[in-house]
Amino acid sequence: MAQIYARITGTGSALPERVVTNADLEKIVETSDEWIRTRTGIQRRHIAADGQTTGDLATEAAQRALEAAGVKASELDLIVLGTTTPDIIFPSTACLVQHRLGANGCAAFDVNAACSGFVYALGIADKFIRSGQSKKVLVIGAETLTRMIDWNERETCVLFGDGAGAVVLEASEEPGIYATLLHADGGFKHLLYNPVGVSVGFKDDEPNHGVRINMSGREVFKVAVKTLDSLVDETLQAAGMEASQIDWLIPHQANLRIIEATAKRLDMPMEQVIVTVQEHANTSSGSVPLALDYAVRSGKVQRGQNLLLEAFGGGFTWASALLRY
Repeated sequence: MAQIYARITGTGSALPERVVTNADLEKIVETSDEWIRTRTGIQRRHIAADGQTTGDLATEAAQRALEAAGVKASELDLIVLGTTTPDIIFPSTACLVQHRLGANGCAAFDVNAACSGFVYALGIADKFIRSGQSKKVLVIGAETLTRMIDWNERETCVLFGDGAGAVVLEASEEPGIYATLLHADGGFKHLLYNPVGVSVGFKDDEPNHGVRINMSGREVFKVAVKTLDSLVDETLQAAGMEASQIDWLIPHQANLRIIEATAKRLDMPMEQVIVTVQEHANTSSGSVPLALDYAVRSGKVQRGQNLLLEAFGGGFTWASALLRY
C-alpha cells in the first residue's frame, strides 16, 4: 500500500485594511522608527477595524485557500484553526468559520498554542490525513492580537499586528509533509502571558479589564533562539534530510534577529528566507501562513521545493514542519 502524505494544494491570506506605521506609533508612545526597526525589523502592521473579528479574517483567508486549491467547502473533512484570540468563548471560531464557508458537518475545532498555533494545527491535520481519517483539511492561523495590546507600553505595542493565513491539505501519494514536531514547556509561562481569563477572572479596575500581553522580551529572545536552534536539528533528523536540501525557511515573523539566527544555524543565506515581519509585525498564529501565502503568490516558492516552517510562542510552545510544496 502506497504511503499517504498530506500535501498543500492551496494557500490564502487576509489582512485588515488599516495600516499603522512606526511613524504613527511615534505620535502615541515614546518610541522611534529607528528603535523599532533596529530591534525587530518591523516597519508597519495591520490593525483590525472595529467589529472586525478573528473569524472574519479567517474566513477570508480560507476562501482564498479553497479557491487556490480548487476545493469546495462542502468537500472538507476537517477544519483546524490556530488562534489565541477567538471571536467568542464558544463555540470555537473554527465552527463559526465552518458555517460561513458552508462546510457544515465536518469536524472543526480551535488550537491555542499562541504563536505556534498554525504549525500545531498543521501537525494535527497531517496526522488525520496520514491515518486515513481525513482526505481534505482546511488549516487556518488567525489573530486579532491588537485587541490585547496596551498602547501605552512601548515594549509590546510596537510588536504586534492582526491577520490570517490558511492552507488546504489533501491526501496524496506524492510527498507532502515529511515531518512535524510539536513541543511545549509551561515552566516558561511567566516570560510571556496574558494574566486574565474566564476561570482566573478579569480585572475591572484596570484598562481593558486587565487583558494585556506581559512579556520579558530579552529572556524570550534568548530562549527562542536556543530552542529553535535545537528544533532545526531535530526536524531534519525526523525527516531524514540534510540542511542543504531545504530550499526555503519560512519562520514565525516575530523578530528579524531571531529569524537571522535560525538562518545562520541552517547555514542558509537570507535570500532563501521568507521575511514579512517588516510588513505585518507579529501576527501570532497568522504569521507563518501569511508568510507562506506571500511566498507562493509572489512566485518565490515553486512546486517541488522543500520548505521548513517553524514557530515559537507563549507557553512556551515551539513547532516545526518540513514539507515539499
